[in-house]
Amino acid sequence: MTDQKPTILITTPALQFVEPSLQPHYSVVRAWEAGSDQHFPQVRTIVCLGNEDVEGVLGRCPSAGLIACYTTGYDAIDIGAARRRGVLVSHAPGATSYAVAEFAIALILAAFRNVVVGDRRVRAGEWRPGQAMVGRSLAGARLGVVGLGDIGAQLSALARALGMDVAWWGPRPKPEAPWPRAASLIELARGADVLAICARSDPANRHLIDAAVIDAVGPTGLIVNVGRGQLIDEDALLAALHEGRLGGAALDVFEAEPTPPARWADAPGAITTPHIAGGTLQSTAKMTEMLLANLAAFYAGRPLATPVPADS
Repeated sequence: MTDQKPTILITTPALQFVEPSLQPHYSVVRAWEAGSDQHFPQVRTIVCLGNEDVEGVLGRCPSAGLIACYTTGYDAIDIGAARRRGVLVSHAPGATSYAVAEFAIALILAAFRNVVVGDRRVRAGEWRPGQAMVGRSLAGARLGVVGLGDIGAQLSALARALGMDVAWWGPRPKPEAPWPRAASLIELARGADVLAICARSDPANRHLIDAAVIDAVGPTGLIVNVGRGQLIDEDALLAALHEGRLGGAALDVFEAEPTPPARWADAPGAITTPHIAGGTLQSTAKMTEMLLANLAAFYAGRPLATPVPADS
């Protein structure tokens, strides 16, 4: 009997874990496997991550009507180009906000309390009796949040509960926010012990965190990035770390992913993780639920459950 299930294309092996949820209702094609292109004419939905440029794949799927972005962010997807083709785009708004904010706190703690350095010393046999590793408490430390969206607001609330003083900056005022907005990004950076990057990435804010902002954070300050790698001028950041003009950096996202390991191997005061801030059992369950809801709506001819906003 011919399989009449709709054909769905997944673009990356990183999404294979979603296949068991898709297979009862859809015929799943893996874009990276040899011979997969023979199925492209039947593909009506492309399931991808938000940091993938899917323009090439979309051009090879003439029947595609939906790009179902599994993640909250969708900055690498050309929304305008998709719409000009008549292709809808969905995503998973808010699904990872708490997880990412929680991870930002973990990065701050790891840096303040010497977690990574301490682990390395134990493993290398460099732990000596009486050896001092004096850390810093979060209580009383000043957190500057760049971008007060869902993630920034969650991080601000968590940080405040831990005793941190919170301020923020973004291009648009938010009068309802319970934390003060700095007059400028530079002013926020100058007044912060920790500058946490939580903003969305777009062409207008590439390298928003430039050499001037990095120098404003200073030799005792920490920069944390859980937003997008493109927001930081990495060359300027690395130069500041090597020259002692910046106290530390804790990064989960990078300009190029995977980032070249040699770039960070000898960077003093750097903590690096492989873009895992949003990955919890709870957040992936939410994203999968939203993905299935959008697929069901699309194939039933109903409005998408969580479409990308009209002004994107």
